[in-house]
Amino acid sequence: MTTSKPTFEEQLNQLEQIVNHLEQGDVPLEEALDQFQAGMKLSKHLQDTLENAEKTLTHVVDDQGNEKLFEKGNSDEE
Repeated sequence: MTTSKPTFEEQLNQLEQIVNHLEQGDVPLEEALDQFQAGMKLSKHLQDTLENAEKTLTHVVDDQGNEKLFEKGNSDEE
């Protein structure tokens, strides 16, 4: 049996649920600490995912199929 890895959106939703739960203010201290740690770990993972996506998107392929670094402000639409 294989378990599928949660999507970015599912993980983001989980982080939002943790934040909402903690913002209620009526969470016992130990549970709040556990939730906070889980939220920080999840936040770090999501940030890493975004940074990797950004690195991927900064590379473009030219007409000959060569990979080039995309530079901001270097488009013909300006």
